[in-house]
Amino acid sequence: MRVLITGGAGFLGSHLSDRFLADGHTVIAMDNLITGNTRNIAHLAGNSNFTFVHHDVTNYIYINGAVDAVLHFASPASPIDYLKLPIQTLKVGALGTHNALGLALAKGSRFLLASTSEIYGDPLEHPQKETYPGNVDPIGPRGVYDEAKRYAEALTMAYHRVHKVDTRIVRIFNTYGPRMRLADGRVVPNFIAQALRGEALTVYGDGAQTRSFQYVSDLVEGLYRLLMSDFNDPVNIGNPDEMTILEFANMVNEVTGNNAGIIFKNERIKGDPQTRQPDISRASSVLRWEPKVKLREGLEHTIAYFREVL
Repeated sequence: MRVLITGGAGFLGSHLSDRFLADGHTVIAMDNLITGNTRNIAHLAGNSNFTFVHHDVTNYIYINGAVDAVLHFASPASPIDYLKLPIQTLKVGALGTHNALGLALAKGSRFLLASTSEIYGDPLEHPQKETYPGNVDPIGPRGVYDEAKRYAEALTMAYHRVHKVDTRIVRIFNTYGPRMRLADGRVVPNFIAQALRGEALTVYGDGAQTRSFQYVSDLVEGLYRLLMSDFNDPVNIGNPDEMTILEFANMVNEVTGNNAGIIFKNERIKGDPQTRQPDISRASSVLRWEPKVKLREGLEHTIAYFREVL
């Protein structure tokens, strides 16, 4: 296949590029580099099956020749980004998704939207199934990301129903691994960076809020299977092994050998979800997918990467 990956120089986009190239496909990675970085794809330079296009997908997308699949991953994805770039976040979810879907329609491409567990907001259902409509504050500080992705899902399904575009929607739960940005504001790089510097880990609130962490290779496998399936409704891809932020902080300190401990601060962002755990029954039954990488193993790989970065 010849595939376009928007956000292709980002954390997830670059790993997706690796997977498609490894399987013999041709990849066009498109990114405006607001949050992506060419360092993530530098190892692909010189690969005749890989092309990088510096472009903002909120503007019209032109690709010469056939495109078999469009994977729309362009978007700021961490609180520090979308609080700093609220309008760009909304635009890439709306205009960017519209342009990517328009390309898929014009080329007859399969389309995969990278949505997020954040569409569930601060959930009142636990764990979260794909049928749960969510509990989102549209005008809160996190709303720019949550609502951008919710709109992107609605637009994707509209193109599927009206224009018969062959669409897929993945709701991605907390994912970590090499190529995450050191200062992107999310808990995994925050904790690892502090631990490697020998600092106390900063936990917001009492640390009782929960998250479920999946390693990037597990996510990529799920995404690949979803694209190759014929399933059009949203699918959660995440690790259902839930833990508190405090438990996670203790694990990071243990794996890194950091003895500086933990400090507690007030809640960082209004509306920060208190629980997050995917119900992956749909992924298991439809895709025959489940996560394989244990948290400690994935952390060791990720910590090794951040040691080099630091």
